[in-house]
Amino acid sequence: MNAPLPVPPKMRKPDWIRVKAPVSEGYAETKKLMRSLNLATVCEEAACPNIGECWTKKHATVMILGDTCTRACAFCNVKTGMPRSVDPLEPEHVATAAAELGLEHIVITSVDRDDLPDGGAGQFVKVIEALRRNTPTTTIEILTPDFRNKHEAAIEAIVEARPDVFNHNLETVPRLYPTIRPGARYYASLRLLEMVKKLDPSIFTKSGIMVGLGEQRLEVHQVMDDMRSADIDFLTMGQYLQPTPKHAKVEEFVTPDAFKAYASIARAKGFLQVAASPLTRSSYHAGDDFNEMRAAREKQLARQKERAR
Repeated sequence: MNAPLPVPPKMRKPDWIRVKAPVSEGYAETKKLMRSLNLATVCEEAACPNIGECWTKKHATVMILGDTCTRACAFCNVKTGMPRSVDPLEPEHVATAAAELGLEHIVITSVDRDDLPDGGAGQFVKVIEALRRNTPTTTIEILTPDFRNKHEAAIEAIVEARPDVFNHNLETVPRLYPTIRPGARYYASLRLLEMVKKLDPSIFTKSGIMVGLGEQRLEVHQVMDDMRSADIDFLTMGQYLQPTPKHAKVEEFVTPDAFKAYASIARAKGFLQVAASPLTRSSYHAGDDFNEMRAAREKQLARQKERAR
């Protein structure tokens, strides 16, 4: 009998990527609330390094449609399998959580649900409607899957519900899709975001990528150009962290200075908002970033009016 192959050691994290273990009272209260409402969070399921900081402030990103994904991306820690049936009480539970946490801005994401006829779009709509009823002043950001093979009707339904921000992550450069994101298609994801903007230009669009997976600098610049061609408003960039030895390995820990350089280039390319740092994640500081992005658009529109005079 052959001996099992040794698991290669993970790269040692540099000092700038380390975070403290969550131990605060606010963290415990947030966790208790999520459990009492039977809600999953991407903070837990994806092993986000910022969970301690965010939950201490009572900022949690709710993951609807269960905690089991129908896909198995090489970077993601969310479990894969056959999901449970959709919880009809989930939209009201999300709205209750937003009210209890006092959220001015909420981020709602989901697992991929290729098993559902609409990919889960209907549940996003119900959650948005429940939030509008129960916490009407809360701004709503959604982070959706790609709704593969059903995305036109799905996107139209969600856009009609009018979230404030529509986010869908490209995750990595096109060359790495076959190994990192094999169930998705790079240009289909771009078209999804482009479609949102065409259906309702007032909705902010957002997308993010991870670095440290073996991408080249010019490939990242090309992704930025592709995003701007799709009129995406907000770019997030963060360091990929390998959640378990079974996942794709970290090829490089990108330095904070390199992130600053990427951010500078992205702003020059015309994004309204850019968040780029080793610990940046899609919903990290999302409320503050939303306010800054909204202010940037108002300034942009004011300049356009001034030039038109």
